Amino acid sequence: MSTPVLSPSLLSADFSDLAGALKVIESAGSGAVHIDVMDGHFVPPITYGQPVIKSIRPRTKLPFDVHLMIENPQSAIDSFIEAGADWITFHYEATAHSDLCIQKIHAAGKKAGVAICPSTPVSVLENVLPLADLILVMTVNPGWGGQALIPYCVDKVCELVSLRKEQDLSFKISVDGGVNQKTVSDVLAAGTDIVVSGSSFFKGELSWKF
Repeated sequence: MSTPVLSPSLLSADFSDLAGALKVIESAGSGAVHIDVMDGHFVPPITYGQPVIKSIRPRTKLPFDVHLMIENPQSAIDSFIEAGADWITFHYEATAHSDLCIQKIHAAGKKAGVAICPSTPVSVLENVLPLADLILVMTVNPGWGGQALIPYCVDKVCELVSLRKEQDLSFKISVDGGVNQKTVSDVLAAGTDIVVSGSSFFKGELSWKF
């Protein structure tokens, strides 16, 4: 697979200066911008929605990976694509229609990602691995920044790497949650392609060069 890339999460940015945060992300040589959308139902917090994403879309040429932590993501996919998403990552746990979601995203010419929570095993993804462009392994419980990485979740990355090789697939593997200077080496050693970092990135505590 290609060299791992950094995808900083806007969840930990200064919400009053998202344009400035995008400049910081660009200056770090990042490969994408991770945008966490929360609806107050799938996870308790509420972040931002389509209007905010649309307003910052002209401020950078980096791809937007929009991580939908929302219920019934299939009903919102089109509007987030219209707002400027390049990748749409939805949660397996949030819908019974993963296949439909992937079809809708691909029909719009965008990349489709499937995320799993810490307690969700990789095995549930058996039928969607050949369809997905990205698998996002949550290494913390979704909804809040600043949590500590859950070690057993890194084993899922190793499992996905093995499945990808065995089945000759091409999906990328992303890790989101608790990635800092102490944990990034383990995450990379497991085979992660895309590293999401929020709190540590914006605090300047993640100095690994992508």
